[in-house]
Amino acid sequence: MNEFITNLQQLVKPKNVITKKDKSEPFRTAYRSGVGEALCVVKPKKLVEFWRVLELCLKFDKIIIIQAANTGLTQGSTPTGPYDRDVVIINTLKMNKIFLLNNSENALCFPGCTLSDLEQKLRPFGRLPHSVLGSSCFGASVVGGVCNNSGGALVHRGPAYTELSLFAKVNDKRELELINNLGIELGSEPLEILEKLDNDFFQYSISNVKAKTPENHNYEKIVRDINAETPARFNANSDFLKDASGCAGKVAVFAVCMDTFPSHKRLKTFYIGTNDTELLQNLRKSILKDFFSLPVIGEYMSQQTVEISQKFGKDLSIVIRFLGPKAVNKLFSIKSKIDKFLSIYFKRANVSDRILQFISDLIPCILPRRIKIFKRKFEHHLILKMENDGIEEARFFLGKFFNKENGDWFECNNQEAKLAEINRFVTAAAIIRKKNILDEKTGPILALDIALKRNEKDWFEILPEAIAKDIYRSFYYGHFFCHVMHHDYILKKRTSPEKVKKKLLKILDDKGAEYPAEHNVGRHYIAKQKLADFYRELDPTNTFNPGIGGLPNGRNYTT
Repeated sequence: MNEFITNLQQLVKPKNVITKKDKSEPFRTAYRSGVGEALCVVKPKKLVEFWRVLELCLKFDKIIIIQAANTGLTQGSTPTGPYDRDVVIINTLKMNKIFLLNNSENALCFPGCTLSDLEQKLRPFGRLPHSVLGSSCFGASVVGGVCNNSGGALVHRGPAYTELSLFAKVNDKRELELINNLGIELGSEPLEILEKLDNDFFQYSISNVKAKTPENHNYEKIVRDINAETPARFNANSDFLKDASGCAGKVAVFAVCMDTFPSHKRLKTFYIGTNDTELLQNLRKSILKDFFSLPVIGEYMSQQTVEISQKFGKDLSIVIRFLGPKAVNKLFSIKSKIDKFLSIYFKRANVSDRILQFISDLIPCILPRRIKIFKRKFEHHLILKMENDGIEEARFFLGKFFNKENGDWFECNNQEAKLAEINRFVTAAAIIRKKNILDEKTGPILALDIALKRNEKDWFEILPEAIAKDIYRSFYYGHFFCHVMHHDYILKKRTSPEKVKKKLLKILDDKGAEYPAEHNVGRHYIAKQKLADFYRELDPTNTFNPGIGGLPNGRNYTT
């Protein structure tokens, strides 16, 4: 056993250093696709251990990739070689403390705490985290959201952002520095600071801490500007790149301090269907321009997307409904182990998907009757959730806006509302299930995360035949009022994803769209110049997460 591994085991105990390939594979495998090589996976339990692991990696000249739940969709927290040095993956999930400050108006979150953890912690105090839907169903971490400019489904919040963070960076002299920008006095030495946090130093209110968004960037004002020639939010927006925020793993984040928000007093969900994309766009513009209250969420799904979610996401929907989102990651871990075992016996991949889908097909459709009727009648679906006085605004507006010829709507009861939202947020997993079952019959999934201009009229994509001929199925869904859309394509067999992607991005460039909208650039997108410069400034030696955004993998950004 080499000296580096031995030292790691002494730091964090042998059971928290994974060197066997079969054991480390879940940490090396991206959620959608792609698996890379790593020397080992390390799972520190304390911030002090995290710091010492970083020191050791630097001493032995290792590449460092930091991940939490590994739920990212763009391969931004897993390795993709070739590399000029060994890769060490540091998994942060064991460091998951949360401290509520200022009467729960702020939350100090360690790198492994998930949105579900924070949501549960805040519930007794009548508070909510920045994001509460979508990624929270699959174990995404609070810090991961900040690092990746995640926006989420909530219309009035914008990207996850804070200027209050504690992080380590490697400077141009290859020295490890701990930067305390939490706004809290913790001492001057790294170990002193981290030991205080590890020892629950924050079991009291601290009044001078206030997480904040950039000055003059009120997201409600931004999203309401329906005539703007630019998107509302996107990954490379330099106004939202600072320290940990938008860093994409180019620094090691130990803690962030986030604002929390009051819970909703009253909520009501409206389900909308139409066959007219222009009508839906006019609805969006009217609500953003004229409503006193912004929607809580406004989730779009195409007819095909509703169908694939209810058919291939049915079992996951049932798990979320009855066991809650925290069960999902555990079940995915079990599924991965079963797949590994069955692949040896059956000599093929994704056997568990076929078994689970066979069982799911025996279960009747779990969508409520009225949603099933809309699924048959309408090509375009919108889940509109309003709060407080916005409920009456929406009810009055929808009653006048629609007639039976141009579309329809209904007020959801509690069960309809819950199942509609769950059906939307299992979409990505459902598309992956569909692809896994098709297996060798089709090509790979190509997924794009797009921020359209706020004044974009042609928001629904109609592909030219030159591109459509290479696509087996297209699925469209997204955060409609922010004009952040997700386009997932299952390609035909023997189709080059890079060639199709190049054609699709050319169309988006011509429309003035930005991409990615709310995900890490990962290994799927080329970082725009300002974003690439930000990465280089944070990590001048290319020690952390090299290769993201199309940047070189080599030391000091050499090829």
